Amino acid sequence: MAERSLALKADFTRRDQKDNVNPMALKLTTSYIADSLSLFAYYKRLAERAMDQISDEQLFRQLDAESNSIAIIVKHLSGNMCSRWSDFLTTDGEKPSRNRDDEFVSPPTTRNELLRMWEDGWSRLMGTLEEITDADLDRIVTIRGEAHSVMQAINRQLAHYPHHVGQIVLLARHFAGESWQSLSIPRNDSDQFNRKVASGELSQR
Repeated sequence: MAERSLALKADFTRRDQKDNVNPMALKLTTSYIADSLSLFAYYKRLAERAMDQISDEQLFRQLDAESNSIAIIVKHLSGNMCSRWSDFLTTDGEKPSRNRDDEFVSPPTTRNELLRMWEDGWSRLMGTLEEITDADLDRIVTIRGEAHSVMQAINRQLAHYPHHVGQIVLLARHFAGESWQSLSIPRNDSDQFNRKVASGELSQR
């Protein structure tokens, strides 16, 4: 029996080495936090690459009276992040000081002001998440008085923020028109991209 167990262990080790060029550490908690940080950073950069391609005027342009401009979306994201991630483990995620309705009116008037607001929100998120430990994942936090596990609270924002990043990208793509530089795999380049990932030249993560 012992020899069979050792043989099975060796077989699984060989499979791991064969099937995973760069396997993630097999520890759910550590890998979860690292992966969450990586995903948040990816979506932050995606929005920034989109905003870099449009003019200052286009940041504040609305498609119609009921639509949010990119500037309004940025203001809302920053307001949410500052509320959710300040004193994340010890206070409710919906801070008394937050005025959510105000996030959808009167954005900053310049790109620099807007980007300062943007960075403030993201720095609070990243700084807080980098301090989360394995033990913290068992804790309970509240958002508007509703209990969430720490993992649930993180997942909630991992779903929320990409939704708005997608809006930013779509608006920027519309405003940039023919000058737009693709943020993903360009049309008709899928085969080339797949080859580069397979060869290790590029990463899709």
